[in-house]
Parts: sequence; C-alpha cells; structure tokens
Amino acid sequence: MTDTTAAARPQGFDTLAVHAGAKADPATGARQVPIYQTTAYQFRDADHAARLFNLQEVGYIYSRLTNPTVSALQDRIAALEGGAGAVCCSSGHAAQILALLPLMGPGLNIVASTRLYGGTVTQFGQTIRRFGWSATFVDLDDEAAVRAAIDENTRAIFVESISNPGGYVTDIPAIARIADEAGIPLIVDNTLASPYLCRPIEHGATLVVHSLTKYLTGNGTVTGGVVVDSGRFDWSASDRFPSLSQPEAAYHGLNFHQTFGAAAFTFHGIAIGLRDLGMTLNPQAAHYTLMGVETLALRMPRHVANAVAAAEYLAGHDGVAAVSYAGLPDSPWHDRAARLYPKGAGALFTVQLKGGYDACVRFIGALKLFSHVANLGDARSLAIHSASTTHRQLTGDQQVAAGAGPDVVRLSIGIEDPADIIADLEQALAAAG
Repeated sequence: MTDTTAAARPQGFDTLAVHAGAKADPATGARQVPIYQTTAYQFRDADHAARLFNLQEVGYIYSRLTNPTVSALQDRIAALEGGAGAVCCSSGHAAQILALLPLMGPGLNIVASTRLYGGTVTQFGQTIRRFGWSATFVDLDDEAAVRAAIDENTRAIFVESISNPGGYVTDIPAIARIADEAGIPLIVDNTLASPYLCRPIEHGATLVVHSLTKYLTGNGTVTGGVVVDSGRFDWSASDRFPSLSQPEAAYHGLNFHQTFGAAAFTFHGIAIGLRDLGMTLNPQAAHYTLMGVETLALRMPRHVANAVAAAEYLAGHDGVAAVSYAGLPDSPWHDRAARLYPKGAGALFTVQLKGGYDACVRFIGALKLFSHVANLGDARSLAIHSASTTHRQLTGDQQVAAGAGPDVVRLSIGIEDPADIIADLEQALAAAG
C-alpha cells in the first residue's frame, strides 16, 4: 500500500538539503549523485537531436549547456530557495552577469546598493559599461533615493541580503515593493545569508544569486555561482524585456515566456546565457557543492553561534572601536535582522580597530587559527583587511560606504570551538597594540 499523504506533504528544509534533485542512479543504483565527467551525450537519432537543439525536448546535448550532476545541484538549490528553477555557472560574478543578460541592452541601467562587495561595485561601476550597461548606486535605507534613481531605462534593482563586508541587512520587502511599483525585477545576492537564514523570494525577490564558493559548499574547494528564478515575474507585462517576451532569432522566433512560462528565465539562462557566454560549472565542482549543501542546516547554526560569541567578545575589548554585526543588540540593523532572518544574522562581520591601518596589519599578521585568505563562508575562520585587498580598487569614500575603511578588518567566523576562536582574537589584539 502506498502512503500518498506522506508523498504529498511538503518536505522540510533539512530534508531538501539532502534529497532535492537526487535519486538513485537508474543505471547503477548509485545513491550519491555521480560525477558525470563527460563532454557530450549520444542522441537516439537525428530527430531526437533536432528536438533537443530546438528546445522542443528537455535533455542533454553538451556539457557547456547541461550536465546531470549540475542539473541535480540546480534542482536542489531551487528547492531550498523556493524558486521555479536555477542555472549554475562558474562563479558568483558569472552569476551576476548571467542574471542581467536577459534583462539588459545598450543604454539600459540597474539601480544597485552602495553597500556591495568591492568586486561587484567594480563589475557594475566599470566593467558592464563595456556592454553599454550602467549602474546607479544608492543608499537602500533612503527609499526616496531608490525611487528617484529608477528611470525609463532601469531594468533591475540589485542588492545583497547581508552585505559584504559591512554586515548591512537589506529590507528586502521594502525594496521589493519599490521594484514592483516600477515593474522591474529585484535581484538579491543571498551568498552571506544562504537559504538557511533567508529566502529572498518569500520577501518579494524575483531572482536570487549566490556564490557557491561560500556557505553552500562550505569547505573552500569550489568556485561556482547560481541564479535562481522565482518564476513569478510577468516578463510579458511590458516591452522592457524583449529577450524573454519577444521572438528569439537564434531559435527561429521562439518566444521564451510564451513557450516556457514560469521557467522562461531558467531556459533562457541555459539556452542563451551558457551557450553564448560559456560560463559553465564543471560537474566535479557541482558534486562537491551537493555534498556541502547536505550539511548546510547543521553548519549554519554553529557559524551563527560562534559569530555572536566572537562579536560580543570583540565589542567589549578596549582595542576595538566598533563591531559591525547585526547580531549585536546595538546594531542599527538588529531589529531588521531579527524580523527577516530569525535564525541569525550570518557569520561575517567587520571590526574597527582603534589603532587604525597599522593596527589592522599587525592584527592580521598575528592571527594563528584564522586563515588570512580572500574568501568567506568556509568551515574555517578567515580574516582579511578589505581596504588593501578585496576593496582595494574602490575610492576611499566607496570603501567607507561599503564598510571597508582602512581601519577595518573583515572576519568570517568558522565552526571551530568558540573558545579557540576567541583565544586567537585575544592574542592577535594584544599583538596589534
């Protein structure tokens, strides 16, 4: 007898993190998703190949486009974020371009938060100009300024759920309302929160991007990215998004939104984005990320608990001028974080040292348990001086606006014993003077 009630019941987050997108391999019975290390896939016949290339049938053609290991990861992350579909790619930065590609064209712009990762500020402020795109950066806490920055050529608003490195918490529902009023999508980079702490689609986001490199993999072995589509945006409501709502010349006039409905953005991301930009995630990286995601619900509570303990210790230290972490009660974003992210405000924050730049250099050099690397979201605790590294390309004013001033150190708190984390911070602060 089959228990249809149990089968129909929505599965919990922890279960989806282990099972979504995966089942026993039909050929071998292998229970873990195999690494399909293959470039191409054999067609049954000429008609089968033609249907695949015409997007009349879903299947595998060439691993620049689709791969079974990568497909399993896409399905799993879409399930965790509550999206209609997802497209994986080679990095978080690649995911940002992949998300914008169907929306943009020469002369068009996006509105972006001033509090973004330094590499993203450069990508939006400089690199996308080569495509004829542009970005206007605004303070998201000034909703009037956000509305004023939107014009007839604006095609999206881009924010981070929790900003890197300053720990700013975006009021996603408020920005989503502004995007809805303007008839444009809201794109949320959810890397620092992960879907365990925040599901932006539930707060009104249209698209969610991640660097898979960080918490989703969680072990410092993968460079990857993903774009998750909510499937809720009406791409045909206006003529602003012709790549999705108008005939596509590269597919004999196929209309993606008309043909694929809620899956239009996902199909476009694969059929156009990956086909033409080639920013493919390799299957071995997808496999590592699948294994990392399995333990996401176990790792994130430990990351958060350790971050709170470390931040509380640092906030009470005489050598520390300030700690920017929404998990502390005196943070200006504490109440917002508690409302939107009840499981915690993440595990990345900044520390402002009273000794300025020189103290930061001594502090970084004295750390022993913490690794001095340009990464975050690892199981290990990590530290970096953002102003001289990840945010070095920004102006002084931009660094301060992003929370990465010269007297600031960024800490990514891992899952080690919290007493050992605090002991390392204590001895490094003593060395910093």
